[in-house]
Amino acid sequence: MKLDIITWALIICDNMVDKSVGEWPDVLHREGKTLMRLFSSPDGDRIGPAIKGENPVFYNPAMSRSRTRSVLLMQYAIENELLGKDLIYAVDGLSATGLRARRWLNELPQKSAERIRATIIDMNQFALDLALKTHEEFPPLHSKGELKAINGDLRSAILNQGWHWVDIDPYGSPIPFLDTAVQSIARKGILEVSATDTAALTGSSKNPLLRRYGARVRNDGLAHDSALRVLLATVGRAASKHERRIEPLLSIWDSHHLRVSVRVIRSIEGANKIEESLGWRVFSPTREEVLASIESGLHPKSNLDITPIHCFLPFGYPINRRDERVSGPMWIKNMGKKEVLKFMTEEKVLEMCAPSLIKDDILSWTKKDFEYEKRRILRSVKNLSNEANAIETPHHILVDSLSSWLKIGSPPSPKKLVKRILDSGYCASLANYGRKPSIRTDAPWDLIVKLTLETQPPI
Repeated sequence: MKLDIITWALIICDNMVDKSVGEWPDVLHREGKTLMRLFSSPDGDRIGPAIKGENPVFYNPAMSRSRTRSVLLMQYAIENELLGKDLIYAVDGLSATGLRARRWLNELPQKSAERIRATIIDMNQFALDLALKTHEEFPPLHSKGELKAINGDLRSAILNQGWHWVDIDPYGSPIPFLDTAVQSIARKGILEVSATDTAALTGSSKNPLLRRYGARVRNDGLAHDSALRVLLATVGRAASKHERRIEPLLSIWDSHHLRVSVRVIRSIEGANKIEESLGWRVFSPTREEVLASIESGLHPKSNLDITPIHCFLPFGYPINRRDERVSGPMWIKNMGKKEVLKFMTEEKVLEMCAPSLIKDDILSWTKKDFEYEKRRILRSVKNLSNEANAIETPHHILVDSLSSWLKIGSPPSPKKLVKRILDSGYCASLANYGRKPSIRTDAPWDLIVKLTLETQPPI
């Protein structure tokens, strides 16, 4: 029997001998510019997802890139007044080490940090104590910002006030926390939601996907893109139930987890229009389905000598939910905001989050160690700013799937294909999509086919 990571984690936790939480962590660690204390891992320095329960305080190094992008997004929101001009009440809702909130305060510029009133919420009192004491031990250099803690269940603790920023980073599905998170947000705010139940969201585990998200996903090359869209649709529906609408800012598939960041705005009119943002992705669509997609404005006008690999259909289109070609319901509008991605440059992330070489460093890091951390920081934003101009386009095409669909053997060079599309007067970019080479574009499908055939490598 195949078990997913969450099941394994529960089995491991049930069979572990509890560690004493009276001892103080013995390992100093730096993530970005922020120092913290950790308990040593049984496996030493692990790369990848951590196992919940193996230490008194849960720390997952695989989420470091997510925390880095959160710092950048908060700075973007402040600079562009998405959170108003006064104090900003931000909550790290399932905080564990509290590192995300501490990085907000440590790595934001002084003028931004001094507006932040950050709160960490966790049911583990020792974790909260550790976060607060570590923050006192290694405070921000500018000494601005405020960090508080609440011991309790996020679903009740978060409702004590209106928040401008809510982060939900659970071990598994975010579904149990969405309704209260949305309700707790002020008239305008930002909600960041992580999900590590990727087996469900990508369609590998069909029953949990249907139970938790009310959706089906075809487990093909675009499964993670579909998963992000299902997650966005779930957040959008949760918002609409509470007379709010969402505006996606950033949607990322990063290794073992999915994460969406949205602006939440109180709007009855926007909530009423939620179905305009929902629909279906169809693999190997019929000519009639593609024509319906074009008529709905979801697909660029094109001749249909060769039908596309996928197309979107509006929510009201009559589909067979048991048709294995169909994924959804999912978000069919933009998955991110152009200006947000443009902000996430290598220069910006190094300026804000990368540690500078320190003489007599408390960790005794060498120049090589600091350079390694800078490279890790840079990977947080790889290709994001380059994707900005095409993030609002309808096509997301896997290059390998394109070659097999057209039966041409070797796939075209993604970079050459993007250049040819740009030279033709349309928008295109490489997509930030794991290790699967893909492009985003608004070019007509017949032009994509023509340029693909022209850029095919010689046999």
